[in-house]
Amino acid sequence: MNTTNTSAALTAEQVMRARNSVRKYKKDVVVPEADLNEILELAAAAPSSWNLQQWRFLVVQEQAQKDLILPIAYGQQQVSDASAVIIVLGDLQANITGREIFEGAVAAGHMPKEVADSMIAQIDGAYSFEQVARDEANKNAAFAAMQLMLAAKAKGYDTVPMGGFDKEKLVQALNIPSRYIPVVMIALGEAAAPAHASARLPLSKLVINESF
Repeated sequence: MNTTNTSAALTAEQVMRARNSVRKYKKDVVVPEADLNEILELAAAAPSSWNLQQWRFLVVQEQAQKDLILPIAYGQQQVSDASAVIIVLGDLQANITGREIFEGAVAAGHMPKEVADSMIAQIDGAYSFEQVARDEANKNAAFAAMQLMLAAKAKGYDTVPMGGFDKEKLVQALNIPSRYIPVVMIALGEAAAPAHASARLPLSKLVINESF
């Protein structure tokens, strides 16, 4: 665990308040595999529609690969300097996973077959609409992305989410199958400089009670 920024375990509230988007990272810092795996496992515990877990994590750590995608991210230097760049993908065919999950539950005796069949039919019906599949891919991948950033902060690492990249070129460069769409790119590592302070709107501007 990186202890540069945290000397003791943080509460959930402290993690949420401490997380900021860091854009300058110490170069040549290697995140231990155990730390990275734990961060990804925690991210993968995020909620998802029908429990389809519509996210996949494409992890880039080799310097040559990071430098390859640097121009694709419009030269954002954190892509090259951070320890890892994690591209969170959304699954456009998550109904296939649903079939695996629910048929597996039946085989394990955790669910009656008729219930599983009903769920599979419901999911397949929803995923027959391209827009639904795309919306679910984006929405659920975003859940995992946010959880990943919080998990990283809890373990003493910093992150920054990036939407500014050429998705088509990224797909080509990293051979991403058409089943998956890039949703967000996250740089992860040890901060070389603090994040810029960011103002937050007051709840009076954010919360609408009952109805507009």
